[in-house]
Amino acid sequence: MSIPESRPPGIRDVAQLAGVSPQTVSRVLNGHPSVKPTTRETVKSAIEQLGYHRNYAARSLSTGRTQIIGLVMFNTDSYARSIVVNSIESESAALDHSVITSSISSMDDATIDAAVQGLVDRGADGIILAVPMINSSPVVARIGNTTPIVTLDGSRAESSELLVIDQALVAELATTHLLDLGHETVWHLSGPHDWIEAIDRSEGWRRTLERAGRSVPPELQGDWTPQSGYKNGLLAARIPELTALFVSSDEMAFGVIRALHESGKRIPEDISIVSVDNIALAEFSSPSLTTVAQPFKMTGKLAVHRLLHTLQDSKEPAPPFSLAPELLVRASTGKPPALRDTL
Repeated sequence: MSIPESRPPGIRDVAQLAGVSPQTVSRVLNGHPSVKPTTRETVKSAIEQLGYHRNYAARSLSTGRTQIIGLVMFNTDSYARSIVVNSIESESAALDHSVITSSISSMDDATIDAAVQGLVDRGADGIILAVPMINSSPVVARIGNTTPIVTLDGSRAESSELLVIDQALVAELATTHLLDLGHETVWHLSGPHDWIEAIDRSEGWRRTLERAGRSVPPELQGDWTPQSGYKNGLLAARIPELTALFVSSDEMAFGVIRALHESGKRIPEDISIVSVDNIALAEFSSPSLTTVAQPFKMTGKLAVHRLLHTLQDSKEPAPPFSLAPELLVRASTGKPPALRDTL
């Protein structure tokens, strides 16, 4: 391939020569561990052939920016989280920006503060906080006065922008669907209550039942993992009055389904299940999961665009963040046993 002499080779040129996406090139440049060795070598060969290199110093001197986006993410095996992170990396690479990531295992203020400050020290033009913060950190708020910050799924500091899906609405969609099918009430398996998503879903579930004049059962407690879903599924199978269960994530729902099957419970004939996220496996569970889908890919993409909009100091207002969850009805929900018996 030939490149005009008027410009040096860029990430897209490397991607085209290597036959990969710009996101993959960015991951190789940043030492991301998820790239296959053969792909890594192909990209490195293309970089060498084109003579591509990232001249951060020159770029920073000419523009005042490094074109580096800092990403703080919670260290988790969650499929949903990985979709958001992959979307951020992909969109950043497509816009010729690199992503440097700080993965944290604790959500205390000191850990988050250190992660954000570390990314700023490494030259990040702006920060995306993809962590479920409950409280706003004063240090993060101070940094946000000089470095743009976009927060996903967390609390909002005055100096940062918050992009978030309405998790109370997620719970309302799930709970209302089960009530509309004729269930007297809906039980809930929540996520851990140090996650703001879990808190908002629990509150939305409770408010929906109270508005409908229904009793609010004791809340079951999970930790997002299929293992915790399995444990709570065994418990749910022993509660005679439980005919409908709102599970706070697809991954926990997989564990619940297995436990109910092993306990001799039929889904949805005995117990109906609605979950959250709509990860790729939800459609292929047995039975297929009714779930509230969240636009994870678009959330990551919009986070990058919002951050770059702020960095460009555009006089035009940013487009409104109007992403909404969507209920997808599949085979795991149906009428309660009492209504089925009358058919």
